[in-house]
Amino acid sequence: MKNSIKTLHWLPRILCIIAILFISMFALDSFNPELTVWQQIKGFLIHLIPSFILILLLILAWRKELIGGIIFVIIGVIFTPLIFNHNYQMNQSIGMSLGIISLITIPFVIIGVLFIMSYYRKKKHQEIS
Repeated sequence: MKNSIKTLHWLPRILCIIAILFISMFALDSFNPELTVWQQIKGFLIHLIPSFILILLLILAWRKELIGGIIFVIIGVIFTPLIFNHNYQMNQSIGMSLGIISLITIPFVIIGVLFIMSYYRKKKHQEIS
């Protein structure tokens, strides 16, 4: 029983760190040799704003699993149709747009659900003990 609680404790945290690193990779497209170094750094930092916000949410979820889990689920659910529509307008491909949201937003829904599950599993274990 304790191993499953430990696994459920660490799984959303590790997955969230990986997902944030993946999202952060998109900031690398801000580097352009035609721009000055300072313009590139400014663009890079601006592109990292979503990652900074996600890091803050991870810190919140790390301490308050239920609240953080709910926020991650809400973010994933709200951004899924927005990102799908944006990508569908760009590429006119349902399959490609579904693939993009499955890589960008769905992981955060899953992470949120895992944080919520971890919260309730720990709460149930405390009641039994």
